[in-house]
Amino acid sequence: QVQLVESGGGLVQAGGSLRLSCAASGRTLSSYGMGWFRQAPGKEREFVSAISRSGVTTSYADSVKGRFTMNRDYAKNTVSLQMNALKPEDTAVYYCAATRTPIPPRTSGGYDYWGQGTQVTVSS
Repeated sequence: QVQLVESGGGLVQAGGSLRLSCAASGRTLSSYGMGWFRQAPGKEREFVSAISRSGVTTSYADSVKGRFTMNRDYAKNTVSLQMNALKPEDTAVYYCAATRTPIPPRTSGGYDYWGQGTQVTVSS
């Protein structure tokens, strides 16, 4: 069992930056591919980014490519999402997720464990 806890959300003005972190307990994250998803009010949960179990491969939604960067820290057992040039449309609850699949998918159904989410609000 893996417990995931997100942190780092908050309120920021458009153009600003935030760094989200996802900490794990129970098991080491090195055994899992990791992903970030987000869900805005009234919308379905959508893929944001993912990083492979090895950390070599990353993928991003087109809407965040070039602005967001996902990394993992094996020593700290965490993954992070650096979000720059934030836009009001980035406002959502952001979720961290873990999958046993080495190359994590872009679909939420492919993930085994989820955090509770952290709110990101970008004002215009």
